[in-house]
Amino acid sequence: MIDVSARPLRLLFVDGNTREQRESHATGYGTQPAQAYANEVSVIVPGAVADICLPADEGANLPDGAGLQSYDGIFLTGSALHIYQIEPAVTRQIELMRAIYASGTPCFGSCWGIQMGAVAAGGSVTRNPNGREIGFARKITVNAAGRAHPLLAGRPTAFDAPAIHLDTVALPPSDTTILASNACSQVQAAEIRHDGGVFWGVQYHPEFPLRQVASILGRMVPILIEEGFRADEAAAHGWLADLRALDAEPARHDLAWAHGLDAEVLDEQRRVTELRNFLTHRVQPHASIRGRV
Repeated sequence: MIDVSARPLRLLFVDGNTREQRESHATGYGTQPAQAYANEVSVIVPGAVADICLPADEGANLPDGAGLQSYDGIFLTGSALHIYQIEPAVTRQIELMRAIYASGTPCFGSCWGIQMGAVAAGGSVTRNPNGREIGFARKITVNAAGRAHPLLAGRPTAFDAPAIHLDTVALPPSDTTILASNACSQVQAAEIRHDGGVFWGVQYHPEFPLRQVASILGRMVPILIEEGFRADEAAAHGWLADLRALDAEPARHDLAWAHGLDAEVLDEQRRVTELRNFLTHRVQPHASIRGRV
């Protein structure tokens, strides 16, 4: 938990999903993605003011440059969209990300978020030729730059994290520092600098507790079977039941061992390491300089 003893932080959560996708998530999980994200961050910084932005929606009221500068930090959620499928729900978000860079406001993104950060700065994202990474990103390996970078402070040299994605950053922007990779994606964590702004992002989901992973995968059972992640419906639902049980009882050594999960995923403090580091090393110093805390 981070102490916010003076003026509360003002944070913006940008939901990358369409209305239909948000409602589908809420039907299964009880909360739309941006609110779920805000709830996780509120545990780290109690009392922070959280606003939600919905740029995928036509006619959405999006903040301008001055509005973006009024925030101490910005978080980008994941999304079920594909950034290379050009449509207004996508292009509005790219333009918003470019405005975030220009505003200079500290920004962090998960999954779709890092893809958005890359494309808005001139990089590219494609369907991953290595296939889908689902449930967990395994053996994320921190490189030399990552070991020296505050985003990954406290993470071991190799770790697992919740992850659900089909797409990946194929060509990072010119001013990108890759911090971690694994066999599935060359860019699992990175810092991107563009147009005066600094973005930190990860391809995985430190904001996802196991119950949220299970909720999302519960809507993807046919894909799990079709792509060979699980043999049949019984196996798929058995896996999801185990994840829910582990969420309720993280000390279940039998289930943790069976699914190869350790404290980097199961411990609530360790799982959100990147979120806490972003708030500690980027958001709070930025707010302090501006006299907000």
